[in-house]
Amino acid sequence: MATTIEVKYFNTFLIKKLKNIVEANTKPTAPFANVPSDYVNNNVLTYDWYIEESRIRGGYNNTIVDLGVKAYLDELEPLQQDRFNTLIYSGVFNYRTGINNTNQFSVGQDITRSTDPANGRIIKLYAEDTNLIIFQQNKVSRALIDKDAIYSAEGNAAVTSTNLVIGQIVAYAGEYGISNDPFSFAVYGYRKYFTDRVRGCVLRLSADGITEISSYGMHDFFRDELTGINNETNALEPVKQIRGGWDAHSKNYILSIQKDNGSYKTVSFDEGVLGWTSFFDYKPDFITSLKNNFYSLKITTNNGQGVWLQNAPVKINGVDTGAAYGKFYETLYDSSVTVILNKEPSLVKNFKTINYEGSNGWQLESMVASSGDVSVPVGEYTLQTTLSSLESNLFVNNFKRKENKFFANLINNSPATEGEILWGASSTGLKGFFTKAKIKLINSDYQTTKKELFAVSSDTVESSY
Repeated sequence: MATTIEVKYFNTFLIKKLKNIVEANTKPTAPFANVPSDYVNNNVLTYDWYIEESRIRGGYNNTIVDLGVKAYLDELEPLQQDRFNTLIYSGVFNYRTGINNTNQFSVGQDITRSTDPANGRIIKLYAEDTNLIIFQQNKVSRALIDKDAIYSAEGNAAVTSTNLVIGQIVAYAGEYGISNDPFSFAVYGYRKYFTDRVRGCVLRLSADGITEISSYGMHDFFRDELTGINNETNALEPVKQIRGGWDAHSKNYILSIQKDNGSYKTVSFDEGVLGWTSFFDYKPDFITSLKNNFYSLKITTNNGQGVWLQNAPVKINGVDTGAAYGKFYETLYDSSVTVILNKEPSLVKNFKTINYEGSNGWQLESMVASSGDVSVPVGEYTLQTTLSSLESNLFVNNFKRKENKFFANLINNSPATEGEILWGASSTGLKGFFTKAKIKLINSDYQTTKKELFAVSSDTVESSY
């Protein structure tokens, strides 16, 4: 391994010296005793020497070599400044004419623009058309590129073209920033998505300004997940990292909140319904899209490392059969939907049946009422082709199909309490103000088949208390 010696001037001579070794197995003596063994090749030991000469050939009274220009200069004030809220730009780059001045920063020109330092450090920049969007920790602004805003006496702004590279910096309304999470940023069309963990919210920047999309039914969830603190009164772990990206295949914003303890929550936001539609079972390190395909990257050393096409088709006998549902990083997960049934909220009622509209294959995994009553699970609908099987199916606890709607009776499986007339399991249903039902689909039975669930309902009667 060569040794590099720092020199002060450009007039350095490189001299290569070869040292012959008589015996290859003999360890070199001083001054070569510390030379690594891999320098020995064909019984020859090679060294590179850097030598500075003050006179040509080193001869006595020979002409002195000029010292020339120094390779570096000592700063009169060597203290470093961390201008965390400032932008700087270099010279121009033009590939057609071969001009490349990107390494030139002329102190004789005004080449810096500063934002308000009270809003924190600049975390991310995004160029959009002729604007530069600046994401600080506590503020989002835009800077005009190659133009400036001149204000009249009435306070109206008139945009005019100037020779400025970075013009006026204009802040967006709202006290929001991107905190320290630039990887939560995603863009699609004119919409930009990002998170502000300090304020516990997820944001969208569009033509109408900044909108807090976490308030679409998920305010409490993101408040707890993004600002969780691990202490005696709060068991939530602090957030380790936040990963966001745009799913070009499903047209959703994907957000993965990953904690220090290894737990994570991956959710999706759909502009079509203006709501958060799904939780996912995969934990990505990066998220991106390319040509209507959705990719996630796993760079950790555990299972699933690599680049994954999330909408990859499943091959059966070498033939593509469509995308696999619920399969991430070669692991197949089941799909489930949890609903709250709360018809006539102030009325204590008996929930007699569980019904759903959609495709076959769904089953009731659990159903719990506000009173604590628990239902026996209900199996999926199976097609009966004979009279005997149809008769036996009436006494099996699974969904039945009637007029393209699936229904089943609820069998109470709650522990008996003192004073009850009916002991043990009964078909009296569940009693309470509301129930929480979890409908599940086993994806291993329908890997490439689309299964839809339109609505879930229950027949109720007023309880006799």
